[in-house]
Amino acid sequence: MNAPAKTEDFASPIPAGVYAETVLSVTHYTDRLFRFTMTRPQGFRFRSGEFAMIGLMVEGKPIFRAYSIASPAWAEELEFFSIKVPDGPLTSHLQAIKPGDQVLMRKKPTGTLVLDALTPGRRLYMFSTGTGIAPFASLIRDPETYEKYEEVILTHTTRDVAELKYGFDLVEEIKNDELLQEIVGDKLRHYATVTREDFAYRGRITDLISAGKLFTDLGVPPLDPSIDRGMICGSSAMLKDTKELLEKAGLNEGANSKPAEFVIERAFVG
Repeated sequence: MNAPAKTEDFASPIPAGVYAETVLSVTHYTDRLFRFTMTRPQGFRFRSGEFAMIGLMVEGKPIFRAYSIASPAWAEELEFFSIKVPDGPLTSHLQAIKPGDQVLMRKKPTGTLVLDALTPGRRLYMFSTGTGIAPFASLIRDPETYEKYEEVILTHTTRDVAELKYGFDLVEEIKNDELLQEIVGDKLRHYATVTREDFAYRGRITDLISAGKLFTDLGVPPLDPSIDRGMICGSSAMLKDTKELLEKAGLNEGANSKPAEFVIERAFVG
């Protein structure tokens, strides 16, 4: 089992070719989830929805994992939303960070959950489970999303109600941001479901799509490849099942090199 992070873990020599940034804030939501912000390197550019390799020096060695950048491309700080894995090589240490500590980040972001990888449409679905909401936290705070789509539907499914709080906090932050709220208006819809507790909406998102309940609850027609676009981020099983449902509805998977009706982030599993 990994030992808790120690101050010296954060003070080891920095490897060449990576950024070393300072943690600004840490928010623990549950014993499984936390959010943190850190300084943004000067000249670091990314597209909303991309991920970066972030890490720590652990016992003198750098350990990196792929993390979606949860802040939008215009933000002055970088935000991340993480699961806590007790024996995880990185997260067992990362969950112990505090303001002032140092986090490493490789210099090249990448990813497929970007607006450029989709063909033009009218309604954008963002299907997420667990910490898979992170890239959408970036995209729902990016004005370009609302320039390209008339309606943006963020679905977020977790096991317990407490794990939904990050998503609700995001929506509330948008409402309280005068500039963002003016751009977003009533275009953003947030559909949160849980699988293990009583809640207004309950069940796996794939079951809710299959049964048509998602569309009935939202008052929108079923998936239509001529106007609907999708982005998927979650567990490997959720990715597979949601992809099949979108393909059954006539949507094709796209990529940066070949935009289409929906995209998947394969680097994420959680």
